[in-house]
Amino acid sequence: MSEYKERHENEIFTKVLKAGRRTYFFDVRETKAGDYYLTITESKKNFGDNGEATFEKHKIYLYKEDFKSFQEMFNESTDFIINEKGEDVISEKHDKDFKSKSYTIDSDDEV
Repeated sequence: MSEYKERHENEIFTKVLKAGRRTYFFDVRETKAGDYYLTITESKKNFGDNGEATFEKHKIYLYKEDFKSFQEMFNESTDFIINEKGEDVISEKHDKDFKSKSYTIDSDDEV
C-alpha cells in the first residue's frame, strides 16, 4: 500500500481552522491497534523570492493518555493570557491606526 493511501486511510475525523496565512488541521487517526489519537498540524503559507508558495508545517501527536493534562495546561495558559491581556488582539498588524515604517536599502534609518 502506498504511503499516501495508508496515511489517509487511518484518518477518522478532520476539522480545519483557517486563520490568515495559517491553517490548523485537527485530525483523528487510528493506530494499527485500532485506537484513536489526535494530530494537530499548523500549516503556514510562505512565498519565496520567485513568488512560489511553500508551506511550512508543524505537527503535534496527542494520545489519549495525555488529553486531560494537555487540556488542563492549554486552558490554564489561555486563561492566563486572556486575564493578563484581555481578548483584544495587540498587534501592529491588527491596529487600524498603525502606520508602517519605511526604510532605505542602505540604511536602517527610518524614512
